[in-house]
Amino acid sequence: MDYAAARKVMVDSQVRVNDVTDRALQAAMLAVPREAFVPAERAYAAYAEVEVEIAAGRKLMLARDLSKVLQNLDARENETALVIAGPYAAAVLARMGLKVTAQESDAAVFEVCGGALADAGVETVVAPLSQPTGEGWDIIVSEGAVAVRPESWIAALRMGGRLIVVERPGPAGKAVLYVRGERGVSRRELFDAHPDLLSELTPEPVFAL
Repeated sequence: MDYAAARKVMVDSQVRVNDVTDRALQAAMLAVPREAFVPAERAYAAYAEVEVEIAAGRKLMLARDLSKVLQNLDARENETALVIAGPYAAAVLARMGLKVTAQESDAAVFEVCGGALADAGVETVVAPLSQPTGEGWDIIVSEGAVAVRPESWIAALRMGGRLIVVERPGPAGKAVLYVRGERGVSRRELFDAHPDLLSELTPEPVFAL
């Protein structure tokens, strides 16, 4: 399979047509080998409009949705970024010149794509997703969805830092931008998206009589 050609088709048919005009982002997605972030037996599906499993239930976000997420981050060269449950997004941001750390709760994910992340210059951390590693991040982003607003993620941002995550309290989800400021946190809904929920951040259902 000609993966370089598949990347071009992906960017042309899934990214550019969805009003993603950031040329640095387009170039990064043309350069990063998306097939390297899934097991070899699933590489053929890496550029299709499907959420391909990496390992341990973790999946690639649709390229269409991820490109819109990353464009709305307004990422800048040399900023620091923490990518939670999103190794492919981490590599794309690194290609754009950011200093990136990828955090996963299951080492099995990095067993699949750790080599690709190392090649991209991304640091990796295995730790529970409920507690971000480090603090003072310019950017935090995830390819997975959450049921409720992740307060610990917001607390790990610097003042003026940005977080984008898909909030999915029910069947429908919405990508949301948070900006941490001196007077609190602003919130702006961006677009509909429906990636799988991050199970360890999903509250147990409460039943009441």
